[in-house]
Amino acid sequence: MVKSGNTVSVHYKGTLNDGTVFDSSEGREPLQFEAGSGMVIKGFDEGILGMQVGEKKNIHIAVEDAYGPVNEQMLFKFDRSEIPGDIPLEVGGTLNMHNGEQAIPVIIREVTESAVLMDANHPLAGQELNFELELVAIS
Repeated sequence: MVKSGNTVSVHYKGTLNDGTVFDSSEGREPLQFEAGSGMVIKGFDEGILGMQVGEKKNIHIAVEDAYGPVNEQMLFKFDRSEIPGDIPLEVGGTLNMHNGEQAIPVIIREVTESAVLMDANHPLAGQELNFELELVAIS
């Protein structure tokens, strides 16, 4: 039975409430992590506790236990004239902003004639998540 501190291997499929698959271990090695260590989102970590090897389980994770709500302070509006013309600006596309130290991935949320709205939140922020889990091993 999984306890905090165990190293576990888990196959999973993650979906949004509308059924869209956002991640899956299908065709790959199972995800391996230390239970209770914060290596995965809180709801996933808590969802595997108590599972037995071979057990399958479906869990639903609230926004607060996943990637959190959308943080309005992570939305940035830029004057379109500040963005080089050779950079493609498509809604849903991703770019890297630089803060002088590191690249920060952003998603283009809106493009108008005069401005571009970019979002530096995690792509799954504000979403409830669902996982189909299968515990493969405890070590």
